[in-house]
Amino acid sequence: MRVVIAEDLALLRDGLIRLLEAHEFTVVAAVESGPQLRDALVEHRPDVAVVDVRLPPTFTDEGLQAAIEARGQVPGLPILVLSQHVEQLYARELLSDDRGAVGYLLKDRVFDVGQFLDAVRRVAEGGTAMDPAVISQLLAKHGDEGPMASLTPREQEVLAEMAEGRSNSAIAGRLFITEKAVSKHINNIFTKLDLPPSTDDSRRVRAVLAWLNNN
Repeated sequence: MRVVIAEDLALLRDGLIRLLEAHEFTVVAAVESGPQLRDALVEHRPDVAVVDVRLPPTFTDEGLQAAIEARGQVPGLPILVLSQHVEQLYARELLSDDRGAVGYLLKDRVFDVGQFLDAVRRVAEGGTAMDPAVISQLLAKHGDEGPMASLTPREQEVLAEMAEGRSNSAIAGRLFITEKAVSKHINNIFTKLDLPPSTDDSRRVRAVLAWLNNN
């Protein structure tokens, strides 16, 4: 699996390269600025990009904007964003494209190797990988507003677990309910969000993105 990395801190950039290459990823480019990232994404069209939000020259949202611009030229390009803190504005901007293949993790998650690698793979496969801290803040701030208000508390819990990329069996284990109950909740979510029939994976991604975009 081919990866582009964008990180301005040399030690972390080198660590990401070593970590990914040790787990059978191929790093085709490792850059440290927004312009370099944009060029690398368009040139290499990787299976997934791991991108720091704040890059030179502005150290604001340079990495995110370069990634979004590249997705405009390479539709659906998988992007996993890393951020030092939960920044809802950045999460919302990334998620405004409803094609999936996006993720938002805090940098601390990199130290949980299994969780980080799982997130990279999920995004590369077209899914979502949202940091639990981001989801918690969105729920706390906007859980009772907008079209998502029609979802029951349990359905919101299930959808939050889906946003983290968990399977039905994993959701069942986390919420201490049966897989049959999880399937029922997910079908209710699809119905309430008016998602037309399609492949299960596609509907899951669209449900997650609809929820996150409305939060």
